[in-house]
Amino acid sequence: MNTAKPCKGLNNKSRMSREAPVRFRESVGVRFPCATRLVILIDGYKKWEWLIEFTLFRLKQEFDKIGVKVNTEKTKIVDLDKGETFSFLGFDYRRTKTMSGKRGVLRTPKMKARTKLLEKLKEIFKSYQSQPLARVIELINPILRGWVNYFRVGNSARCFGFVQDWIQKKVRRHLMRSRKRKGFGWNKWSNKWFYEKLNLYGDYKIRYYQE
Repeated sequence: MNTAKPCKGLNNKSRMSREAPVRFRESVGVRFPCATRLVILIDGYKKWEWLIEFTLFRLKQEFDKIGVKVNTEKTKIVDLDKGETFSFLGFDYRRTKTMSGKRGVLRTPKMKARTKLLEKLKEIFKSYQSQPLARVIELINPILRGWVNYFRVGNSARCFGFVQDWIQKKVRRHLMRSRKRKGFGWNKWSNKWFYEKLNLYGDYKIRYYQE
């Protein structure tokens, strides 16, 4: 992180009165992880532009007190209004228009997170291809449940649709291989049958929380 100075035109008194009361504490039994990512959001109104420079200055002050080093290569300022994006805790954030035409922030699962999930599930299907499908479902259901529950608070519908379709095809191929036949068995089983009879995890609904 480059050394930042207080904004010009702000004396000590005015800076203190406009300063957000944020504190960092590290004591016995309370330690920051070796790699901690911090995201600070600042309103896009021009009257808050001074906060960008001043926030960097204050962060450096507090971090110096507790001996925390900042990764200067990964520290950056992102402007969502200019179409820039950033990632945090498995989500990609970008500015877009909502279905109602208003401007909002879209929060979607990172492609890397989806790829990692599918690779893990693919390995289970491969390792247990000679096992009954019930055993495979028993193994993949907890993984799917945990992953979906984490990402269901974002704008994840499209991603969930892809994952669900991928799982259904893998299940179909598993059943067809057990019968030494090719294809997906579209005429043999309905997707509904997988969830009702085989108890395949199928809760891909998005959760909307209201304050």
